Amino acid sequence: MSVNPTPTRPRLRVAVTRRLPEPVQSRMSELFDVTLRDDDRKLGLDELVGLMQGVDVLVPTVTDQITAAMLARAGERLKLIANFGAGVDHIDVLSARQRGILVSNTPGVVTEDTADMTLALILAVTRRIPEGLAEMQAGRWQGWSPTAHLGGRVGGRRLGILGMGRIGQAVARRANAFGMQVHYHNRKRLRPEIEEALQATWWESLDQMLARMDIVSVNAPHTPSTFHLLNARRLKLMKPSAVIVNTSRGEVIDENALTRMLRAGEIAGAGLDVFEHGHEINPRLRELPNVVLLPHMGSATVEGRAEMGEKVIINIKTFADGHRPPDLVVPSML
Repeated sequence: MSVNPTPTRPRLRVAVTRRLPEPVQSRMSELFDVTLRDDDRKLGLDELVGLMQGVDVLVPTVTDQITAAMLARAGERLKLIANFGAGVDHIDVLSARQRGILVSNTPGVVTEDTADMTLALILAVTRRIPEGLAEMQAGRWQGWSPTAHLGGRVGGRRLGILGMGRIGQAVARRANAFGMQVHYHNRKRLRPEIEEALQATWWESLDQMLARMDIVSVNAPHTPSTFHLLNARRLKLMKPSAVIVNTSRGEVIDENALTRMLRAGEIAGAGLDVFEHGHEINPRLRELPNVVLLPHMGSATVEGRAEMGEKVIINIKTFADGHRPPDLVVPSML
């Protein structure tokens, strides 16, 4: 008696918007019918829509703005947007869900890397590291001097963390090791045992915290409620000797107001890994010697990118098996 073999499930069609690390792309090719990128150019709107059409899963990155209008053109086949990254403010999640399209992300894997970069920027600005590096590379150094390159000691300074999620807490742990006093403002106060472990003081009023900090670290996501949370009025509350560092999202800070205050000496310095308008940075900001600018490097480690890719693959595989992706994003989370 012949037995009919169990029919094999067709492989999902997956499209990737940017070139990913080779091990991630190789694993995707083994598991899915995947369209990969040979180059790393950012795609235009029509190109993105073209990728969406005719695939089951789209794998975008933070550089890909996916709007309601684009989703309306995606067609009926697209059922999952598996974002390569934790932040999803570039995706209209609500519109996606209304069209029956799930959205997943990769939370947690960049926590330690981003916290490391936050501390690196704090040290770079307060200790004037880029100025010393530029002098050495230009061959201008004439030897040690008692009054040259004087920065500030971080030990004992008050660090105010705006946003005490995974990354904010990782920053707090590092700040404790450097002898800083940790303060924070968050939508919800942490549990007492977490506050105690982090030696962190909660401020219900963001305004009051900003006025008393020596260093402010922005670790809040970009949402409608956090857009320009640090506007001109709030930035003016900061001490002229204070330093601000942002490794989260550029839209949280009014970049023009920050630039004006840095130029006027109303804020002592800034370390920025993210910018309000993506890679289009205010040219006046580039000219300032008291500012350290990085090209969105906070999560840029080999290990972090590999773990992000693994989470993307797990989300797609779980979806392919008919289950809810483990890192599903829902509008109520935003």
